[in-house]
This record gives sequence, structure tokens and C-alpha cells, in this order.
Amino acid sequence: MTRSPAPTSGEHGALSLEMAILAPVLLLMFGLMALAGRVYLAGSTVDNAARDAARAASLQNSPGAAQQAALQVANQSLTSQGVHCASTDVTVPTAGFSAPLGQPAAVTVTVTCQVPLSGLFPGVPGSKVLTGSFTCSIDQYRQRATAQVPVAGRRSEVRGA
Repeated sequence: MTRSPAPTSGEHGALSLEMAILAPVLLLMFGLMALAGRVYLAGSTVDNAARDAARAASLQNSPGAAQQAALQVANQSLTSQGVHCASTDVTVPTAGFSAPLGQPAAVTVTVTCQVPLSGLFPGVPGSKVLTGSFTCSIDQYRQRATAQVPVAGRRSEVRGA
């Protein structure tokens, strides 16, 4: 059995010193990667909430009902996925509900959520604003509260002599 040469006097404890310097850097890198992953997942949840809210709004018959349904569904979607927003804003432009029947129309819902970073990763200060937007078409042949319903007129008959 051969024995490895004894370290010179200047190399004693070099590995311990290297680990003492590198360990905090590696832990910080892993923590930042975990935080980035959590922010990405929260952003995906906000996008899903916007999609669900746009779908709910497009199924309504009036602009007021569409705004109410979008707000309710967006908040429910965020809560069920565990994203707790410091402030939430749900924007529902309802111009599509005034389109005449038979014309294509759409509703776009934008969900903005200010997420405290400490809720995503303990001990991290600050917050991040996440925004998701989704457009859903409104059925062009379904009755709308603000759309005019065409009234069937009388046909005039022309009788030949």
C-alpha cells in the first residue's frame, strides 16, 4: 500500500476555506432559481385566471353581468391556485356587447395581480406585478342585452292581374 505524499505546510485547510467561500454563493444561486420558478408559476396562474375570466364574461348577455362574472371567476381562480395578491385588478372592456347580432365580437379580460415576493419565497422583500390577458369571442348569434333585435316586417305581396 502506497501512501500519498503529505501536504505541504501551505495547503492545510484549503478545502475548508474553499467550501466556506463557495457554499453561500451556491445557496444564493439555488435560492434565486427557486424564486424565479415560483414567480413563473404565479405568472402562469394569473394567465389562467385571465383565460377563465374571459370565458365567463363571453357567456354573459350584458356588459354588467360580464364584468361581474369576470371579476368573480378571476378571484376564485387565483385563490384556488394559492396565489395571494396584495391587489388585484380585473379589466373587462365590454364594447363587443354592443356589436349588432350576426357580427363577430370579442371580450378581452386583463388580470393584474401584485404578488408579495415573501409569499412566494419566505424572507424575500418586495413585490412583483404580474399581468395576464386573454381574448374570447362572443357568440355572434346569441341575444345580447344591448343589441337591437331585428323585428320581422310584413311582407308585401304583389298580386298579378
